[in-house]
Amino acid sequence: MTMRGKPPSKRNLSTKETNGAPEVKKPKLISHASHNTVGGLVLTLGQGDVGQLGLGEDVMERKKPAMVSLPEPIVQAAAGGMHTVCLGASGTIYTFGCNDEGALGRDTSEEGSETTPEKVALQEKVIQVSAGDSHTAALTEDGKVFLFGSFRDNSGVIGLLEPMKKSMVPIQVRIPSPVVKIASGNDHLVMLTSDGNLYTSGCGEQGQLGRVPEMFTNRGGRKGLERLLVPQCIHLKEKGCGRVEFRDAFCGAYFTFAVSREGHVYGFGLSNYHQLGTKTISTCFAPKNLTSFKNSTKSWVEFSGGQHHTICLDSEGNAYSLGCANYGRLGLGENTEDKSEPTLIPGLPKIASVACGATVSYAVSRDGHVFSWGMGTNQQLGTGEEDDVWRPYEMTGKQLENRDVLSVSGGGQHTVLLVKDRS
Repeated sequence: MTMRGKPPSKRNLSTKETNGAPEVKKPKLISHASHNTVGGLVLTLGQGDVGQLGLGEDVMERKKPAMVSLPEPIVQAAAGGMHTVCLGASGTIYTFGCNDEGALGRDTSEEGSETTPEKVALQEKVIQVSAGDSHTAALTEDGKVFLFGSFRDNSGVIGLLEPMKKSMVPIQVRIPSPVVKIASGNDHLVMLTSDGNLYTSGCGEQGQLGRVPEMFTNRGGRKGLERLLVPQCIHLKEKGCGRVEFRDAFCGAYFTFAVSREGHVYGFGLSNYHQLGTKTISTCFAPKNLTSFKNSTKSWVEFSGGQHHTICLDSEGNAYSLGCANYGRLGLGENTEDKSEPTLIPGLPKIASVACGATVSYAVSRDGHVFSWGMGTNQQLGTGEEDDVWRPYEMTGKQLENRDVLSVSGGGQHTVLLVKDRS
């Protein structure tokens, strides 16, 4: 009720009145260095028995990169555990692969429809995607996040945003601030907001959410699965510094890296092979300031984690590895021991980006070449053989001739490349 004679209160609205009708301002478009805008072509290789290669029902594997037919230039291509997500220059999402839990975000009841790219019905313009084992996330140009599929833990499905409920179509995640970047682990999602906060959702069994005490990680304890599935902010304070604000975040399969605005690297989650760069192999259930990444001469710009290893990149274009050395995934040669600190990978040119699959690793050079190493069993490395590769191997193939590689993404058993014709 308004008291007579009292002046009207000032309206705190982001609107402008025109002829008496409020005109709503369009949300400010978000930006982050991780948003790709250069369009290209998609190549896939590796195992494709559930359609994750996008090459049709008859193609179960590819030893060398093969081109996927898509209706427009693609600006991002992400490999999930057994599915692939492609983001078109128009902001449209195309998916293919396993849809058992809804990770494709579309109807695949027609036989074979999961083996070739088809659109996801989402009216918003998407600028970034991420993919896990059984879920997909999409970030829109105004900072909204949509999810489809399901998260799982060691006992099976736990749901997506509601306990035990998967979603076969995109549903919106409720976050109070615009999100500027998304990253997916196998079964968790990390969302970085414009005000430097980190929100996490999904499975927390290995500490990968960074906000759930160990006693509650098994399906949320007394509070149930909502504790895990409803996105919550990680509250972190450092002595004398107040609240820690973040500028970037990256996921491994069961762990998370976050970089503060001051450049400090934090990690949480599984570190049973020192893949977080911790001195011990204890699981980190809360963010830990990682002293192994403290070096005044370099800044860290990218992290990618597999099942038990990490590949990271500094601002000078040098790639490093740490964690489990089995199958050659560290790229440091045969008879290498596990590494608890980032170790320079020899034999690589200046690198623009790095990526990991479960037991494989990749690097894309600044001049557009792609290198792979690690377990060869699933044909993900592009060598044409099934032998493990202990040092970086430059991938070749007919579809790579006269083309620059823009990015690479590793799934559970397949590899996805984004390339463009060399001008």
